[in-house]
Amino acid sequence: MGRIVDQYIEIAQRRNPGEPEFLQTIEEVLSSLEPVLQKRPDLVESGMIERLIEPERGISFRVTWVDDQGKVQVNRGYRYQFNSALGPYKGGLRFAPSVYPGIMKFLGFEQIFKNALTGLPIGGAKGGSDFDPNGKSNGEVMRFCQSFMTELFRYIGPEIDVPAGDLGVGAREIGYLYGQYKRLTTKFDGGVITGKGIVYGGLPGRTEATGYGIVFFTRNMLEACGEKLEGKTVVISGFGNVAWGTAVKLNELGAKLLAFSGPDGYILDEAGISGEKVDYMLELRNSGKNICKPYADKFPGSKFFAGEKPWGVKADLYIPCAMQNDVHLEHAKQIVASGCKFYCEGANMPTTNEALEYLMANGVTCGPAKAANAGGVACSAIEMSQNSRKMPMKREEVYEQLETIMKNIHDSAAAASEEYGFGYNLVAGANIAGFLKVAEAMTAQGYV
Repeated sequence: MGRIVDQYIEIAQRRNPGEPEFLQTIEEVLSSLEPVLQKRPDLVESGMIERLIEPERGISFRVTWVDDQGKVQVNRGYRYQFNSALGPYKGGLRFAPSVYPGIMKFLGFEQIFKNALTGLPIGGAKGGSDFDPNGKSNGEVMRFCQSFMTELFRYIGPEIDVPAGDLGVGAREIGYLYGQYKRLTTKFDGGVITGKGIVYGGLPGRTEATGYGIVFFTRNMLEACGEKLEGKTVVISGFGNVAWGTAVKLNELGAKLLAFSGPDGYILDEAGISGEKVDYMLELRNSGKNICKPYADKFPGSKFFAGEKPWGVKADLYIPCAMQNDVHLEHAKQIVASGCKFYCEGANMPTTNEALEYLMANGVTCGPAKAANAGGVACSAIEMSQNSRKMPMKREEVYEQLETIMKNIHDSAAAASEEYGFGYNLVAGANIAGFLKVAEAMTAQGYV
């Protein structure tokens, strides 16, 4: 007898051909829900899964802008408003050449569960463009952002949809986007976008929030297994805001970071990546060159491995913070061979389903991105609250709330996993806990 979820996976495959990332995350989530649907036939009868895997609204638009040479350029913009059962749509904007509808849907679908796990009243969405800000002048980025917001502003608002930053969208881009929104609406509507600069309504601690949250979650995961983060050796991927925040907090909590990576290869520094070395990661990211090799030139004793990934470096803990599908089966085999027992996803879906299954089947305890990566969106929701109250928060208050939220996410995922027969499986537990919260709200609101 086949699984209940297989029919929904087939529906998704028919409706979304040529979108492997979206189909991958649907299969990963739904596979955890089989025992839930066996126990809750009412969710099957109400068409809950069919409604959940289809976005409530998808918006696509043309973005035209003029480069520094006076030439008209054309990009595509997207916003997928996936689910608003728990609150206004909430999710980042991504500017990268790889952006297309399948990426947007995958990120938006993941955002539903991630946001639900925070316990905060926010729905799930994602958007962006195939525009690449790397190598562009400030003027070009500004003109693109203004054109992008000229289309998007019709569909967003504090009680409708609240975008934030993501890959390729940092403080500079958020500022340009918000400035154009303000010009178009004639409102200083601080709650319409998060990740703003502190001087005009941003939240202290937001830049490092995702990375800090990942480490807080990882610490809870290790403690649940009778281990401590202090003294552990760690390998991460990436060197942007998420990787930087992760590196900072790892050092603060006594772990030793050995390696990080970029698109050009990876850096190994057996002396430990801390202090000014961590600060230099942000310098590399802000250079616009998107390479990590200069680290090895600056810090003697470190090594650069061109064109390679860091997963062959022996460590106690691995945290991929770069991009989706960064860790494949061959990398999972390297991680298992190293004797590592802990792996926590930092980026959105950085592990292929095949690799994740291999890790767990070989005794590696895994923290899923939709749980561990939720610190950023949690702080975005805190920023929304701050803007609503018009009462600035202190950095220490933000950190305290973030640490509590990440512990609650871990505990709810662990409890859901245990209840539905998975034991201590945070991947399954996060899917179940997030799904049940959204399903309850959707049921209460009728067939919408």
